[in-house]
Amino acid sequence: MASDWGLNFPVCFDETQSVAKAYAAACTPDFFVFDKARKLAYRGQLDDSRPATISPSPRDLRGAIDALLAGRAASTEQKASIGCNIKWRKGNEPEYFAKGA
Repeated sequence: MASDWGLNFPVCFDETQSVAKAYAAACTPDFFVFDKARKLAYRGQLDDSRPATISPSPRDLRGAIDALLAGRAASTEQKASIGCNIKWRKGNEPEYFAKGA
């Protein structure tokens, strides 16, 4: 898919849904940023943009990436992603998934 679409970054296709479960992912898009020690530094929304507004802030994805690249810690104030819930295969739903969500 990445090649077909001309993407210049890696794409994870989680056929077994094991990666989503390992990170306790709940919706898409759900962003995870790790520091150079591979410790989770940011998990949350892209930014505060909503259908008619764009207001990125230092606590969001770009702020976390910029902070880490500058050798600083990402803000601990992080907002959860908002999006479509992950469509789990029947019988593959993780314990943290609320049925009917």
